[in-house]
Order: sequence, then structure tokens, then C-alpha cells
Amino acid sequence: MAVATTALKPIDSVFRALSDPTRRQVLERLSQSPASVSELAAPFDMALPSFVEHLGVLEGCGLVRSHKKGRVRTYQLAPKRLRLAEDWLARQRDLWERSDELPTSRGRRRWAFIRIASFHS
Repeated sequence: MAVATTALKPIDSVFRALSDPTRRQVLERLSQSPASVSELAAPFDMALPSFVEHLGVLEGCGLVRSHKKGRVRTYQLAPKRLRLAEDWLARQRDLWERSDELPTSRGRRRWAFIRIASFHS
């Protein structure tokens, strides 16, 4: 049976990008200031084309943006997409905190609440 492929939702592409340690390190570096591709790639022991793929994932999901001046491409954070992930995590944290207040005589109630609530976010 073939599975239909659909485009990732923005939140999914953000979490996919954040799942990789190299990309998280790039974001941490960019939180200090914008940087060129060569500056960003310097600490990593990988081929430049492989590193540029990581930058493409980050830019593709909207976590960073770039501009080119002459031969130098510079990247900077685009925090709006990161806020999307922060907001989602905050909603999940609120659900977990509320679920801690539910009666636990039947563990199923608590998990049912969490599963139902996650469908609405």
C-alpha cells in the first residue's frame, strides 16, 4: 500500500531541523551574531557541501535567513519560527501540568486527557 506524502507543517519542519545537533549548534552560534558560511562551518569536521545542506534545512524551515554580498553568503537567525516551537512546547507543558492535577486512581483518565488534548493543538 502506498503512503501519500504531504508537505510538512511548519511546526514539523522546525522540530525536524532542531533534531540534529549540528543544526542546533549553528543556531547557538547565530544567536551571538550573523556569520558567513565559512565561519559557521569552521568548527565542524565535515565536507562543505554536507554542511551547506544543514544550512538549507535551517533556511527551508524558516529558522535562519541568508543574504549574499559579492561572494559571501551570511546567515542570521529568523526567530519567528523558533517562537512557533516555543509556543507549542508551552502548550504541551500546560497540558502536562493540568494532567498532574487529575485524579490518578485510574491512570487511563490521565493519559486519555493528554491524548485528546494533543489532538486539539
